Amino acid sequence: MGVRLMVVDDHRLLAEALASALKLRGHRVLAAAAPSAGAADLVVSRAPEVCLLGTATPAEPGAFDPVVRIKRERPQVAVVVLGPVPSPLGIAAAFAAGASGYVRHNERIEGVERAMMKARAGEAAVDPQLLQGAFTELLNPAAQPDDEGARLLQLLTPREVEVLVRVAEGEDTRLIAAGMGIAPSTARTHVQRVLMKLGVGSRLEAAALAARTGLLDRAAAGAPPRGPAGLGDLRG
Repeated sequence: MGVRLMVVDDHRLLAEALASALKLRGHRVLAAAAPSAGAADLVVSRAPEVCLLGTATPAEPGAFDPVVRIKRERPQVAVVVLGPVPSPLGIAAAFAAGASGYVRHNERIEGVERAMMKARAGEAAVDPQLLQGAFTELLNPAAQPDDEGARLLQLLTPREVEVLVRVAEGEDTRLIAAGMGIAPSTARTHVQRVLMKLGVGSRLEAAALAARTGLLDRAAAGAPPRGPAGLGDLRG
């Protein structure tokens, strides 16, 4: 049975070529679009079974923000990331955001199709060779030092880092909103995204994890001075 899917990639030609190949294999492609920056809006409105989301920079902060939103608003949609051969952090970031799979850009169409089917069935779809390479790198501290604080910091946007710092300082949603000049509902959404990305279930756990890994020290070192309450960016 064919999969109802969408293909979104910054490179329109790649998206359209992949969509055409999948159509020929009996799948129903709702859309093939670019850029991936608008992926979340498109996927939320069309609600496919699977979204193939292309990215050229899996380790870049915010690369998987569309995945976070898709899974929040359309949790039934399985997202399979199409990207370059990543570092272990790239794979971790994709799954932390809620992706169901990670497939290399140069994977054969059969491999992409298998990943789609597994993701639709609720299974994790990752090439065993990718996992083997990731484990090899993780087990070689000389080549890849283990720095959990740096890894976690890469998962968060600058706005989310500020939210985490405020959470660790004991601010509630109302104070976070006032201090950042955003609506309480927006502040609440930022907090939820921080908890999801860190893989914790409460603000207390997030603060403890940030302190234990040195994330707060890194955030404080790289953050600009904070203004007084109410003078933040009103756009949220």
